[in-house]
Amino acid sequence: MSEDKKLQENTSENEMENTTGISATGDEGAKVEEIPATEENIANDVDSDSKDATEDSKEEPMGTAEEKNEDVLNEIDENNAEDAEDSDNEHRHTIPILDYHSMSMENLVGELQRLVRNEKVQALKKHVDGIKSEFDLKFQDFIDEKKEDFISNGGNEIDFRYNSVTKRQFNEVYSDYREKRNQYYKNLEKDLKANLNKRLEIIEELKGLVNVEEDMNTTYKNFKDLQEQWRNAGPIPRNNYNDVWRTYQHHVEIFYDFLHLNRELRDLDFKHNLAEKEKLVQQAEALATEPDLNKVFRELQILHKIWKEDIGPVGQEHREAIWERFSNATKVLHQRRQDHYKELDAQYEKNWEKKQEIIKSIRQIAENTANNHRGLQQQIKKVEEFRENFFGAGKVPRNKNEKTWASFKDAVRSFNRNKNSYYKNLKKDQQENLQKKRELLDLAVSLKDSEDWDSTTQEMKRIQSEWKKIGHVPRKYSDKIWKEFKNACNHYFDRLHALKNKGAAEEEENYRKKEECLNRLKTVQLSGDREKDILVLKEFIAEWKNYGRVPFRKKNIDQKFNKILDAMFKKLKVSRQDAELLKYGNKVQELADSENVRAIQNERSFIRKKIEEIKGEIRQLENNLQFFSNASEDNPLVQDVVKRVNSHKESLTTWKAKLKKLNIMENSLHRETESDDESTEDSEE
Repeated sequence: MSEDKKLQENTSENEMENTTGISATGDEGAKVEEIPATEENIANDVDSDSKDATEDSKEEPMGTAEEKNEDVLNEIDENNAEDAEDSDNEHRHTIPILDYHSMSMENLVGELQRLVRNEKVQALKKHVDGIKSEFDLKFQDFIDEKKEDFISNGGNEIDFRYNSVTKRQFNEVYSDYREKRNQYYKNLEKDLKANLNKRLEIIEELKGLVNVEEDMNTTYKNFKDLQEQWRNAGPIPRNNYNDVWRTYQHHVEIFYDFLHLNRELRDLDFKHNLAEKEKLVQQAEALATEPDLNKVFRELQILHKIWKEDIGPVGQEHREAIWERFSNATKVLHQRRQDHYKELDAQYEKNWEKKQEIIKSIRQIAENTANNHRGLQQQIKKVEEFRENFFGAGKVPRNKNEKTWASFKDAVRSFNRNKNSYYKNLKKDQQENLQKKRELLDLAVSLKDSEDWDSTTQEMKRIQSEWKKIGHVPRKYSDKIWKEFKNACNHYFDRLHALKNKGAAEEEENYRKKEECLNRLKTVQLSGDREKDILVLKEFIAEWKNYGRVPFRKKNIDQKFNKILDAMFKKLKVSRQDAELLKYGNKVQELADSENVRAIQNERSFIRKKIEEIKGEIRQLENNLQFFSNASEDNPLVQDVVKRVNSHKESLTTWKAKLKKLNIMENSLHRETESDDESTEDSEE
């Protein structure tokens, strides 16, 4: 029979075979019947909510080794189909899925926000679904607890409302994610449809090659052109990926098996494809030593994708053997993965046991709730620790997760009900606390505009401290009274801080002036005229006192000034006491000029206190001397005590002189005041 005759017969057989459907291979495996991949049979749904990715872990399937191998092949196909829409989908493997169950609602919001801002939206479905599931569980538990508190405090369930900032933030971020996701798939849909139509057209052209009567080399060249077009056709919808690929692969095999083209070209192609597939097999076998199982599965997925998409068929005599090797390597890796999941299941079981112990501990506390505030607060703290330990205990088996969560919530709620029942009986105390806080609020409001800074500041601090010591007040008053109290305190302290800021600038300016004054004092040369020189120094003292306070960290400038003055007074043979009184005279004059009665009283109190302190020191030292009654006057200890007594006596004389100056000044002010009053009376008469 001629080659052309054989070609016509084989082509006719092929066409008859395709009248009932497409007979395609899984690769080089058994044939299965499929529905033809026509445009009318392709769904256009690209909503990501219907495209669930493979679950994090799979329970070991029951059945034969062939069925288990089929499971892992299906899983690989599903992942490759998902990536077929957009190669950026592969990025989802590198984004870690955290233990969302152990995270607080606030942390879940933060993690969701980080993912939506920084990652590809099409790679986030598993992450976002996991976060949303855990957030919804925790928020519902939180709301249920708040509702119980509301009802236990006398509220009506129908009136319960709760405005959660965390929930609002979550909704905003989740809405942003959905908007980005929908926009992504909206933009993608058009391209995916166009690429799908392009691939279907390539398949139709490929089917038509077996019916073309032309030179074999030309037909082979057209076949290679179609293969290149296929490689560059772009992504298609994931739900069409595997069917379309199988249809394409089926017709590629038909072309090779039934079209009697140039044997040399076909065998060369088969040889090249066999070499490439052997490389993939070797790479798959080498993955058996890779410790990172996630990486193993990703690499295996890529190898299967290359096997399917980039490499054509091999000769009929090698198909089963090469596929068997690749399949066996896949089985080995799949078994490693299943063993790993068994270990995880064992760890999840231990986590479950740990969580059961935590739930048991919480129930014990709930059944023995304290009947006093202090004990109850300790139990609240303990239950909170158990809550943190529960969330930090790790995952549990999936089939036990909901029941474990429900038991945990029930135990915590049982404790909360007993706790709330106790505090419900404290309403009388809360009313008394409310009255105390209202009194402090009234006092704070009365002081908020005071300008008696010293005494008012201390009083405001005292009432703030008292406020903290007062217990709870009824919830409906709590926020309002606290806000009013805080506003009154903030009003006062804002004024105080503004004054201090202004004072700080003035102190810096005072320092600058004092530094200039000090530098001028350093250059003063004594003339030898004692009275004249003392007058010059008094002018410096008066100028110095006039500048007022300097920043605390720079107060040593006063010591420098006094040290230079003391040295000059010593040269002028002015005693230490006289020098002190000269310097103090300026301060007395400042007090007289200010006519501030309170400041004068404070100064007198300070001097009297110093006098009493010095007298006490002298008495103590003189008492100490009695212990040395039998000691010689040359004894160093005796000499030291005597020296200190004499020094204190000199200081006492100076302070008494200062008090005398202050009294004289005050008496003088009184006389002037009385004289002014008499003049006013005469004028009125």
